[in-house]
Amino acid sequence: MTKQELSEIKKLLTPKNCSITRICGCYVDGEKNKKTQFGQAFLALPEEEMFKYFEILRKALSGTLGKNLLNLEFPLSSEWMGDAAADMDAENAPGVDESLSPEANALNAHGLLLKLRDSKLKDESLVEEYFNRIIENYEYVGNYLILVVHDVYDVPGKTSDGIDMEDASDEIYEYILSCICPVELSKPGLSYNPEENAFQNRVRDWVVSLPDTGFLFPAFNDRGADIHSLLYYSKNPEELQEGFVDQLFGCPLPLSAGDQKETFQTLIEDTLGEDCGIQVVKNIHERFAELAEEHKEAPEPVVLDKNEVKTILADSGVADEKLSDFDRHYDETAGESTSLLMNNIMDTRAFEVKTPDIVIKVKPDRTDLIETRKIDGRECLVIELDGSVVVNGITVRTIDKNGTEVEV
Repeated sequence: MTKQELSEIKKLLTPKNCSITRICGCYVDGEKNKKTQFGQAFLALPEEEMFKYFEILRKALSGTLGKNLLNLEFPLSSEWMGDAAADMDAENAPGVDESLSPEANALNAHGLLLKLRDSKLKDESLVEEYFNRIIENYEYVGNYLILVVHDVYDVPGKTSDGIDMEDASDEIYEYILSCICPVELSKPGLSYNPEENAFQNRVRDWVVSLPDTGFLFPAFNDRGADIHSLLYYSKNPEELQEGFVDQLFGCPLPLSAGDQKETFQTLIEDTLGEDCGIQVVKNIHERFAELAEEHKEAPEPVVLDKNEVKTILADSGVADEKLSDFDRHYDETAGESTSLLMNNIMDTRAFEVKTPDIVIKVKPDRTDLIETRKIDGRECLVIELDGSVVVNGITVRTIDKNGTEVEV
């Protein structure tokens, strides 16, 4: 999904545009026991509750694509098993077959999600199985609320210049949106009791927090339903719950944003070896900044495969003899078929030089102010003082190029 497609679905989660048909929920305690379940027409909710659910659901579609919002694709084998499950009767389709391997049972996930969507959340046995799958595989210490809603979106057509044509629908997008929210005790404190006209110890309630995890199925790709993929949300991009995703969806996860950055840094260090100096890293950073500028209007994150990363290094002045072993380093560090997102591996909005004792941050377009020199036999970092210099809020004096002391 692109930013524009994500924004289009988020606009549905408002009182003005809402077309959600049904909402179901299951409250689970820290021992994985179901405390309560519910299911009802969404528009029958009191207005105040509806607004709170909108806030929760919109949060499950918020964040950065490629970081905590991930486009996941179902393996073909998973979809095949899902189709087979769809041909079974309702009692057997969603259940776990103990005669199958854990991997085979995970492949039933696609069929379960399809049946859940197509049932419009009205099949209680399917909803029950869905909740059971989550409770069995979701790792969380504490209470949480599972929510899932069903919606049918009459997708409007668009003119050539991108204007919606409300009376010209291209297709119907039917989907489910689900999220898992921590339920925590409110903080202790004092509150005003109007009946007693006094401040008293506040009653602590169990409060539903914004979601830690969520997903949209099917994905809204090319402004239509793509049953071969889903959009997965994780509040913490470094804790993606790989086991949970594997069991609930059967989809492989990409490297987390942090792992991608660490992988790229290791790749550069291994490829350049002793030639990994400040100048070449500056060159690589500048090349990424150029790419970011070229793609600043792109609707999707820039994805780089092995050959594209190699080209960036070559354009940055890395010697051919160093690049001769690049493919081997890439395969060992990242994996032959692994792609990296540019925004995850390089922050083009900042340039930082760090030693054990100092940290220097430079505007990305002024990296020319930093160089290295040998002074008295020691490798030194030299920073040109160009313009005013302020230390702890105090303007200090420096020496100009002619050796004259000046106040800057």
